[in-house]
Amino acid sequence: LGSWMMKHDIGIILFSSLSRVSPRLLCTATQQKNGDEEADRPEQSAAEKALQEEKSKLDKQLKDMTEKYKRALADTENLRTRSQKMIEDAKLYGIQGFSKDLLEVADILEKATESVPKEEVTSQNPHLKNLYDGLVMTEVQIQKVFTKHGLVKLNPDGLKFDPYCI
Repeated sequence: LGSWMMKHDIGIILFSSLSRVSPRLLCTATQQKNGDEEADRPEQSAAEKALQEEKSKLDKQLKDMTEKYKRALADTENLRTRSQKMIEDAKLYGIQGFSKDLLEVADILEKATESVPKEEVTSQNPHLKNLYDGLVMTEVQIQKVFTKHGLVKLNPDGLKFDPYCI
């Protein structure tokens, strides 16, 4: 309590001594103080302006670089997608050509088995019977492979031609 009283008493003494100073002197002191701050402000505001300009310049550069980065990412993704599609198309095209060639072989096998007279395929002619059985087994196997990969044999006899038939 004693120390508080002393500080409080010092504040009263200072206040009372300040109240004896002429108000004009206080105003002059305040003006000088404010004048000194105002003199410092132009320097500070020039530095602030320079920093603000630098900040806006860096913000613009950041925005530009971010935009370029996003565009580069998008271009890379588009390139990856196009490349993937080209690879899939190349695989599909390669498979289609190979399948077309195999279809021709399957047609020849079918014609070969149909051309053999059934009455000639007997145990009396074992070479022809073995050859015929081998052709039939090959034809059956090739049809299984076609079916496995989605190729289905159609019999268009008696049907109207449809170029869009899948």
